[in-house]
Amino acid sequence: MHEPDDDAWLLEHSRVLGERIRTERTDRHITQERLHLGAGISRDVLQRIESGRHNPTLYTLLRIARVLDVPLADLVR
Repeated sequence: MHEPDDDAWLLEHSRVLGERIRTERTDRHITQERLHLGAGISRDVLQRIESGRHNPTLYTLLRIARVLDVPLADLVR
């Protein structure tokens, strides 16, 4: 059953996920270019993920985690 707050919850968690990816990337001094090329996604998609405006697939998240050299669980906790 879809609850009215479901969309807000999803949007908030997408935003937090994007912030974690951006933080991990900048803490490791990895540019957006290096991450998007290494993960095999477009720069636009990476920018939308980092801003919480894109719903990445598990496959994409795994590729991002690999480039960042972090466990996937650290990004999605």
